[in-house]
Amino acid sequence: MKWLLTTALRLRVLVLALAAASILWGIQIARQMPHDVFPEFALPRVEVQTEGPGLSAEEVEALISVPLENALNGTSGLQTIRSKSVLGLSSVQLLFASGTDLLAARNLVQERVAFATENLPAVAGRPVILQPLSSTSRALKIGVWSDTVSQMDLSELAKWTIRPRLMAIQGVANVAIWGQKDRQFQVLVDPEHLRAHNVPLSSLGQAVANATEVGSGGFLDTPNQRLPIQHNSPITEPADLARTPVAFRDGNSLLIGDVAHVAIGHAPPIGDAIINDRLGLLLIVEKLPWGNTLEVTREVERAMELLRPALTGVEFDTTVFRPATFIERSLENLGFAMLIGCALVALILLLFLFEWRTAAISMTAIPLSVACAVIVLHFLEGTVNTMILAGLVIAIGEVVDDAVIDVENISRRLRLNRLAESPKSAFRVVLSASLEVRSAVVYASLIVALVFVPIFFLDGLAGSFFRPLAMAYVLAIMASLLVALTVTPALSLLMLPNARTRDHESPIVRALKSVYRGVLTPIIARPRTVVAGLLLAFVATGLAVTKLGEGLLPSFKEYDFLMHWVEKPGTSIDAMNRITTRASVELRAIPGVRNFGSHIGRAEVADEVVGPNFTELWISIDESADYDGTIAKVQEVVDGYPGLQRDLLTYLKERIKEVLTGTSASIVVRIFGPDLEGLRTHAAAVEAAIAPILGVVDLHVEQQVLVPMVQVRTRPEALALYGLTPGEVRRSTVTMINGTKFGEVFDGQKVYDAVVWGQQHTRTDLASLRKLLIETPAGGHVPLSDVADVYITPTPNAIKREGASRRIDVTCNVQGVDLGTVARAIETNLATVPFAREYHPEILGESAERAKSQQQLLTMSLLALVGIVLLLYTDFRSVRLTALVAMTLPFALIGGVVGAILDGGVLSLGSLVGFITVLGIAARNGIMLVSHYRHLQQTEGVPFGLDLVMRGAAERLVPILMTAACAGLALLPLVMAGNQPGHEIEHPMALVILGGLVTSTLLNLLVLPTLYLAYGPKIVPASDET
Repeated sequence: MKWLLTTALRLRVLVLALAAASILWGIQIARQMPHDVFPEFALPRVEVQTEGPGLSAEEVEALISVPLENALNGTSGLQTIRSKSVLGLSSVQLLFASGTDLLAARNLVQERVAFATENLPAVAGRPVILQPLSSTSRALKIGVWSDTVSQMDLSELAKWTIRPRLMAIQGVANVAIWGQKDRQFQVLVDPEHLRAHNVPLSSLGQAVANATEVGSGGFLDTPNQRLPIQHNSPITEPADLARTPVAFRDGNSLLIGDVAHVAIGHAPPIGDAIINDRLGLLLIVEKLPWGNTLEVTREVERAMELLRPALTGVEFDTTVFRPATFIERSLENLGFAMLIGCALVALILLLFLFEWRTAAISMTAIPLSVACAVIVLHFLEGTVNTMILAGLVIAIGEVVDDAVIDVENISRRLRLNRLAESPKSAFRVVLSASLEVRSAVVYASLIVALVFVPIFFLDGLAGSFFRPLAMAYVLAIMASLLVALTVTPALSLLMLPNARTRDHESPIVRALKSVYRGVLTPIIARPRTVVAGLLLAFVATGLAVTKLGEGLLPSFKEYDFLMHWVEKPGTSIDAMNRITTRASVELRAIPGVRNFGSHIGRAEVADEVVGPNFTELWISIDESADYDGTIAKVQEVVDGYPGLQRDLLTYLKERIKEVLTGTSASIVVRIFGPDLEGLRTHAAAVEAAIAPILGVVDLHVEQQVLVPMVQVRTRPEALALYGLTPGEVRRSTVTMINGTKFGEVFDGQKVYDAVVWGQQHTRTDLASLRKLLIETPAGGHVPLSDVADVYITPTPNAIKREGASRRIDVTCNVQGVDLGTVARAIETNLATVPFAREYHPEILGESAERAKSQQQLLTMSLLALVGIVLLLYTDFRSVRLTALVAMTLPFALIGGVVGAILDGGVLSLGSLVGFITVLGIAARNGIMLVSHYRHLQQTEGVPFGLDLVMRGAAERLVPILMTAACAGLALLPLVMAGNQPGHEIEHPMALVILGGLVTSTLLNLLVLPTLYLAYGPKIVPASDET
């Protein structure tokens, strides 16, 4: 280590030039790095969706979902496989282990899906692998509406003008359109008219296909050139299609318009959107996992403004949901906290050092350490997010510690050297002073880094959140160590020897030392009283810890809110539209609510696999409004719809819950078993067991229930009488009830389906379905009821599977009681519920994640403490000295517990990380003091006794107070600002660290000298000065 210091002093100009270049490079990289609110916290996910038109949920499960699951099980890196089967649609989700290359995983899935497709039934569509999405993939929601433009025209603008432009933006994965009603050329049929004209339905379909057919016209070869032949379709309007012949009889053409009504319409909607009290479209812009949220948002907003002239008569709102606003506020708040912290640190340095040069030298550690950390994070493909910034903010007060220790000792030694009879050269003084504190600086920094090692071993959501914070913190601390060993001595040698400095300490230091001696003298004489008081405080703290609540993560102060509203399965889109429109009016009447947007059901190629009974409502709150008061009024409106399953969440909170369990609830009891009826029975028993628990709210059993479905079952003997086959009956029924596509009409780049569909009165109720006329091969017609039984039968609305087993969820949220208490009560009550063979429950959600993370942190922290003890012994080479410092570490946590109590008495994961940070700070200060005692005994020959302890404590008072004050004041903006956007996780962490700083500083200044005098070694082992 000596060679590094010597080299830095000799090449001091080069060292300073490299330092300046590093700062400039770090600033440039920070501007270029992607910005997001949080690091990616979801497991790599691949979703495969497969359409199965006409299939029930049970048929979709048996014929599509299970075969795909079997084909995909065993994929490399696969951690969990889930599926959801609903009417006509299968969704299979594959969750891969953390760190899996998502693109490589998609390739593996694509290969297996390709092989499995061959074994799927003919009715199944081609499996589609959805675009890769991140945990917070929804980058923007755009509401589009008009008072003059129809829904079909709006859909046309969205599909052919807006969506292609937005999809071209870098980082955009998908633009899903809710409320889309695509224009169709519809040939509406009445079976009676077809029978009157003796036109088979199949002939009508063939006529439509022939009229809209588009194909190659070939080439005309001349002696000198080849001319392509194009056949222009004459179909541009419904009237054109109506004039198409369907038959030729007695020298006359029978036209499509003679036997059917041709009109422009749209298919039955699978979803809808309500924007600001009216029907409209909701465009959801989803970003790729590696996309920059801020950049994507700004580019989308810029593109929409450029498109405004093309959207005549159309209004749009890009702020229905805009997470970039929260990101911008969070980064601004944390950046401001960082600047205020830096200013306070500078003030402390000036007050204590009382000399601008020494303060400036110490302050260089902040930008240089942060810049070096940013450079390394850039090469680790990190993003600038609130957790990275939090790590840097926490580190700001500590990165100056090493520099302060070094420059304070250098300054003191230079001052003493000037008073000496035979002054040494400045080079030797600076080198000697740096070597004097080198051991304390190096080992203290290593210990501070070591205490954060447990965080790197966290997995799941907690690891995804806090590993970036720990990485930024450790990188900054290690960079500050390098700065203290190179840049600080180099700057000191350049700036301090020839400067006009005072030969006495600053007034505040003299006053503090005077007070300190007066306080320490009576305390140091009573070691047993001190130990007894310390043990009593520790016991009291232990009792207080048992009274603290438990939580995973705090609520986030976002200004975008969502509400899930779930009606009874089978509810129509029109009914949900009426409910949603009424809710829109009520919510927008609340002062502070800026806008409203919602999507009902699902959209084409979107990640929502839900029925029409599911609605997601979004509102934005004005930042100038009373936040808590507005939310309370919104909650009142939500509570005014008691017949619905409903909730009120911020987006980030909802995403965290969704990532943990696939639901939006805090606690989930997931029941696995083979039979749906058995699952529902067990779920009801679990619900009854949970309901009495205090603090449980929003208790629901997942809606996997039986819903009515019309069943058409052909009778073979009746089919034989008319020469019909089941396929012919099915095709005719599907065409009349749901419509069948027979061709396409092209208009430039736009494509419209041409479908044959039954007229409205033929598909209104069960009676009209039974009367539906089916063509026979002989040219006649027979009512559907003559060849098939048509009746209503119950069928599951949805079937969910996980790990090759069916499952159902019982979900709840927590209110008024801490999460840990409710979770333990649920575990207790769940143990009393009997489960039949093949059925078993699992408790998932925030409580399970917190318990797992806490166990991992405690286990790894114990190992880290062992490592700290080994490092202390390596430095001190004395069991007694090591024990003195090690035994004081747990007592430093007392103030952290007080900080947690002041924050509401709930220990979140952020609080636990704060306790880990306190251990490192306490160890650092302990090493500084004990190392100085050792130096005085070994190097300066001061004999063991009261004079040694008092002198060493007084000389280390300023560095200890400065480092503690710098660390504490750097956190003060986080503590004082409260739960502002970006501070939600950091605020409780800062309170714990600040509380721990206070007690650890008092411990090191008052208790450790007392213990050293009472139990310290009379002779200390020699240190290694090489």
